[in-house]
Amino acid sequence: MTTITFVKIGYIGTTIIIEALLDERSARKDIKIRVVSCSVSMEVEDSEEVARMAADIESDLYVIVSPNAALAGPKAARKVLEETGKPLILVSDEPSRKYMKALPEEIGYMVVYGDPMISAKSVYLDPIEMALFNSDILRVLSVTGAFRLIQSELDKVIDSIKAGDKPELPRLIVTKKRALAASELQNPYAQGKAIAAYEISRGVSKLSTEAVFKLKDRNDAIPVLVAAHEAARQAAKLADEARELEKSNDSVVRIAHFSKGNRRRKEGLWNKFDK
Repeated sequence: MTTITFVKIGYIGTTIIIEALLDERSARKDIKIRVVSCSVSMEVEDSEEVARMAADIESDLYVIVSPNAALAGPKAARKVLEETGKPLILVSDEPSRKYMKALPEEIGYMVVYGDPMISAKSVYLDPIEMALFNSDILRVLSVTGAFRLIQSELDKVIDSIKAGDKPELPRLIVTKKRALAASELQNPYAQGKAIAAYEISRGVSKLSTEAVFKLKDRNDAIPVLVAAHEAARQAAKLADEARELEKSNDSVVRIAHFSKGNRRRKEGLWNKFDK
């Protein structure tokens, strides 16, 4: 039995569902998954506390998920978990790219370009708007292949640990090209829509960062806050259109987990999974 412990500090879209990507039907008998979180907080004290909680769970792999992994809270958690000597992977958004590339070789990372910052100003953001934004981002990351790429990279590490080997940890930037390859979208128009969705989602963070951190006048900031979320909504619509094209052609590729952790693939709804 291999134990994977996820440490969640703050929220990006990937935070919401990453551990479920490894066992979508609760069918696996080869792994145990544990999650510790300080929810939306990214304070150093909270981050260290949840990291210590995670370190007390005997684990074969630790995964930290947070916005901007270069911030003080995620960095503090990383230092705590490094001391365990167990494999460690960081998953974060685009602002962490330079920091991630400078990490020691023994630490893995995945930087998800299409997972943007939310418009986090009280004049605009309430719980419902927050939930709607994240639902749009989840759709984009699902259809464009970003989630399948994250899942497959984690599964490779788990397979190595199960085999008793030293795992090769991912050091990966999730670009539109890499995401699209993982998506296995067949229709060229679906592929184009997915690329557009991913790049629009990536651009959302430029708008929200400008509105949250740079624009001081509320009259200037409010339209830009709204624009960021409207862009995310349009990206989700494009992702949905891409998925519908694949469904209409019955070319949706499904890769499911089975009890021993093996993945089996099929294309076509009525077809059986490959052996």
